[in-house]
Amino acid sequence: MKVHIIGGGNLGVSIALGIAKFSKNNQVTVTRRNTGSIQYLSEYGITVSNDNKHNIQDADVVILTIKPYQVDTVLAEILPVIQNKTIASAVSGLSLEMLQTKTNFEYPVVRIMPNIAAQFGESATCISFPEKYKENASPIVDLFQDLGTAPVIDEKLMDAATVLGACGTAYALRYIRASMQAGIEIGFDSNTALAIAAQTVKGAAKMLLEERVHPEQLIDRVTTPQGCTIVGLNEMEHNGFSSSLIKGIKTSLKQIKG
Repeated sequence: MKVHIIGGGNLGVSIALGIAKFSKNNQVTVTRRNTGSIQYLSEYGITVSNDNKHNIQDADVVILTIKPYQVDTVLAEILPVIQNKTIASAVSGLSLEMLQTKTNFEYPVVRIMPNIAAQFGESATCISFPEKYKENASPIVDLFQDLGTAPVIDEKLMDAATVLGACGTAYALRYIRASMQAGIEIGFDSNTALAIAAQTVKGAAKMLLEERVHPEQLIDRVTTPQGCTIVGLNEMEHNGFSSSLIKGIKTSLKQIKG
């Protein structure tokens, strides 16, 4: 595919790098007003430009990774010079209906919600689209499956997907940070504590994805009667570990929905 990404911020760059590293036979262009900080992308065969229209006529899909307030300006710039392009939006809060209205119902539209782990082929990218554009969306689903997982969901769950998949990255990192801090307190230097904490989370996640079982089934494997694991888990629960996480996720969703 020829992929044109408008918006060379953290997410746009992560998607571009993920495609370059983990998906074959694609050509990627990334645009950004100030390209100085992303010129290094050319080392991966990615075209960089400060012109949103550069190479856009050749693109199969245009991916929007811009801020909501930039949508109207960008669309006014690119719509006169593109035809029959699928537009995939990663713009938070921009519904498919709104996007179709803004594009005069003349373009196939897809809504995507990746996260910055796309750069490492580990994004959880939720995707939704109108049924009539299923054929147009199919290669985009395939593309993001190369960058991690890409479940197709009902659009009404897209805000929830943003919290669980995108905000969730920060939640997981906060857990790792806390684990690292505890590791230092019990005797490790910071680098070793971080390495152990991060790899442990990666291993736990990989087990879940590979075995497709409930987390408690794996927890049972590492908890023994009167052991150190169960007392630690119980202490965390007494102090609201699960409850705090659930409340945080629900609060983030309320913020998105306004």
